[in-house]
Amino acid sequence: MHIRPDVELANASDVGLARDSNEDFFLYCEPADDEEFPRRGRLILVTDGMGGHQGGATASRLAADAVRSVFLKSESREPREVLIEGFQLAQASILAEAAGDPLSCGMGTTCSAAIVRAGKLYLGHIGDSRVYLLRQGEVRQLTEDHSVVQQMVREGLLTEEQARSHEKRNVLTQALGIPSDRLAGDFPAAPLDLEVDDIVLLCTDGLHGLVQGAEMAITAAGQSLTEACRELIALAIVRGGPDNITLQMLAIRQVTS
Repeated sequence: MHIRPDVELANASDVGLARDSNEDFFLYCEPADDEEFPRRGRLILVTDGMGGHQGGATASRLAADAVRSVFLKSESREPREVLIEGFQLAQASILAEAAGDPLSCGMGTTCSAAIVRAGKLYLGHIGDSRVYLLRQGEVRQLTEDHSVVQQMVREGLLTEEQARSHEKRNVLTQALGIPSDRLAGDFPAAPLDLEVDDIVLLCTDGLHGLVQGAEMAITAAGQSLTEACRELIALAIVRGGPDNITLQMLAIRQVTS
């Protein structure tokens, strides 16, 4: 995998303590061609499949492959449009696969993806995987879960603390693979300006359901991203690890124009 030295990358994934297979998927991609790189930037994403052992793993992989394909091949020059087109292709690919295979019926996946280009962060997001920004020891959640409990929090029916243990905390309101007559997901129009030593952290709910954002920031401080990933996985395991656990961390070591 080609990684230019202006960033540091680490990732980790674990099946957890209660599952017999891993339906999560993670991906990092940047063009090796020096002429292509300024035009496309770099892509990082995580997905969390659902729909059983076979279907969930298939959906999460199909989504990642679709977004990567559009990222590398699309003639669109705007990262937000690349993410929208990638999610559209992912939706079509998952629905087509499910229609042709009875064992895959009902499969779907979350997808949290980011394109970093020219010092800016562009997001595409659906489901309850998350993207965080860690900056100078503080944490900011950049995505909002598409879930029943998050909707209840918005409506004032639950507190954030109550939502973390609610029986419907894993019920999604949006995901790739759920038929829809409109474009699902969030694609913020304005990118985020990145600073040197910012860390972009993407994770599935197997991590953020057990580890708070502030704990992620503390763990990432003062050590390599690889060690931080290992520690965060271990912490989720110690706290029960009922789900697959996946995260990626991308640190900005130099902001390029």
